[in-house]
Amino acid sequence: MVHANRQPSSRQLSDRQFRSIAELIEGQVGIKMPSAKRVMLEGRLHKRVRALNFSGVTEYVDHLFDRQILDDELTHLIDVVTTNKTDFFREPQHFEFLRTVAVPELLKLPDRKSNDLKIWSAACSTGMEAYTTAMVLDDMVQSGSRFQFRILGTDISTAVLRLAKSAIYNREAIAPVPAPFVGRYFLTSRDRSRGEVRVVPELRRLTNFTRMNLMDASYPVDRDVDVIFCRNVLIYFDRDTQRKVVEQLCSHLRPGGYLLVGHSESMIHSALPKLRQVQPTVFKL
Repeated sequence: MVHANRQPSSRQLSDRQFRSIAELIEGQVGIKMPSAKRVMLEGRLHKRVRALNFSGVTEYVDHLFDRQILDDELTHLIDVVTTNKTDFFREPQHFEFLRTVAVPELLKLPDRKSNDLKIWSAACSTGMEAYTTAMVLDDMVQSGSRFQFRILGTDISTAVLRLAKSAIYNREAIAPVPAPFVGRYFLTSRDRSRGEVRVVPELRRLTNFTRMNLMDASYPVDRDVDVIFCRNVLIYFDRDTQRKVVEQLCSHLRPGGYLLVGHSESMIHSALPKLRQVQPTVFKL
């Protein structure tokens, strides 16, 4: 018996549609979308299908490409396809290194003109990395260290940046935060039933969040940053893109500054010979 070719349902992408979106995502944000992630992509696109009241992903993709409204929809598309896994004090050895090694050494650099430290959390997601850094640095200042600091957080997703700017989190999210820091750096919602906390305004004033794409040809960031966190994002890029991004990031580091990457990204030193590996996931310019 001969069966007719199975047509994709409105909840499934055709091969052509999947390739078109995968190529678009890789071209815009550098993230490779292999066929193994097809079901995941279909599931995530349903958020936009529902928001725009389409019948399914097939109609959504036709709308996306055939009606030439990509500029309006691209930001939303990126929001739903990017993965934003983060935690307070994730990879805690980095923050211990910041406290005991990086900051003391950076403050002693012979060409330093002030004790103002600049920290950049690239791919900052919902801001937990930036606020963890702020807690650690403020605790050092409260303990007698003499410096000031500012923290920049950037991400391509507008959705996570809204959360970062609000600095409001579920109480469960602060489980990794040391108890003294919870009492000092978080406010509890007046409505206890909401189970929410918010970073204190003193730390919020020391952080700034803005949208930025690591695939851009240039970054609107100072050229004398002391420490850059770029963790668990390079693994989504191919080797050539990794090299370009690392070169771009390091062009914003001051000599003697540090680049911190994720535990699966310790290979990036090969992308830039002048980077010196001082720990498995810590590099010095």
